[in-house]
Amino acid sequence: EFPPQPWKPEKERISGCSVCCKSSWNQLQDLCRLAKLSCPALGISKRNLYDFEVEYLCDYKKIREQEYYLVKWRGYPDSESTWEPRQNLKCVRILKQFHKDLERELLRRHHRSKPPRHLDPSLANYLVQKAKQRRALRRWEQELNAKRSHLGRITVENEVDLDGPPRAFVYINEYRVGEGITLNQVAVGCECQDCLWAPAGGCCPGASLHKFAYNDQGQVRLRAGLPIYECNSRCRCGYDCPNRVVQKGIRYDLCIFRTDDGRGWGVRTLEKIRKNSFVMEYVGEIITSEEAERRGQIYDRQGATYLFDLDYVEDVYTVDAAYYGNISHFVNHSCDPNLQVYNVFIDNLDERLPRIAFFATRTIRAGEELTFDYNMQVDPVDMESTRMDSNFGLAGLPGSPKKRVRIECKCGTESCRKYLF
Repeated sequence: EFPPQPWKPEKERISGCSVCCKSSWNQLQDLCRLAKLSCPALGISKRNLYDFEVEYLCDYKKIREQEYYLVKWRGYPDSESTWEPRQNLKCVRILKQFHKDLERELLRRHHRSKPPRHLDPSLANYLVQKAKQRRALRRWEQELNAKRSHLGRITVENEVDLDGPPRAFVYINEYRVGEGITLNQVAVGCECQDCLWAPAGGCCPGASLHKFAYNDQGQVRLRAGLPIYECNSRCRCGYDCPNRVVQKGIRYDLCIFRTDDGRGWGVRTLEKIRKNSFVMEYVGEIITSEEAERRGQIYDRQGATYLFDLDYVEDVYTVDAAYYGNISHFVNHSCDPNLQVYNVFIDNLDERLPRIAFFATRTIRAGEELTFDYNMQVDPVDMESTRMDSNFGLAGLPGSPKKRVRIECKCGTESCRKYLF
């Protein structure tokens, strides 16, 4: 058993030409072993030529008191799988996972958890499918982490069924602009020496006639419904400015997991999240509301709810996270959520195109699922208590995913409204 190796392109020189090889380092090593060829460049010598790697375990049996496993060898077809005694195998992690999957499936089938001396074909087939799924999820996890630009790592877990990675999903880190839509970059920035304690002209929020959003710990202190104006690329302040929170991206390690109550994939935090802390953005493709209506008719038949209206001042644009999105694509609805939506403006000040940020409504424990209300309603904001000057005005309230069909809610909270919309 070896840890997965990163993909390394190899080059083959032919008559002065250099051609990039599409095979991975491990695949080239497997080819050498299959052909029984030594290759110093690939680290294959006579000493390790016959070292074989376990890809996964296919079956199990016990003869007298000796345990045997049917081994699928990496780089070899299924027909080359062999029965091996336990003492020949050094793949401790794979062995532990095999028995964990076996015990869980035996319990699900209402059998004893102790493995039988022989596995029936359906049980052995399930274990093979589970091993293949686990490898597919591991590859997807590696792809997600390779594409992410944020600090927080992503893990993937499915201990519920045999579903693998989504077939039609592309991970992105920021809005993907649809056809006919333009994001205008901000033209000016602040001149503050200290944006929190000595803001010049009220810093970026003050220039937009709004309050500074964060305390010195980066926690939002505005009431839901008020916009957040962060410092931008033209500001004199640096990366550590306390008015740069959402733009720094996800800071927490999160897990995409398969729910066991029919809600598909979900997201849970692997770290404690303090109340009012930024958690993630809702990212996807920006499209017009007309295009959203067209796509919505298709999504209706699929029971999808990935359309999020950007209706801060008017319902002109929508974020579609069905195909392009980040980890927020997998966050489930709850009628009693632990995430709150805020509209955020950074390098683009077009009030029709805010960035949608999720902040924690309370302290969230490590291991707890993250949720937001797909039909979130925000209480009217007290204008007098939040007024910066006589020109202050609340332009609108946070948006919500586009309301389409009547979908039953499965959040299971005491305050459940029974339907999403």
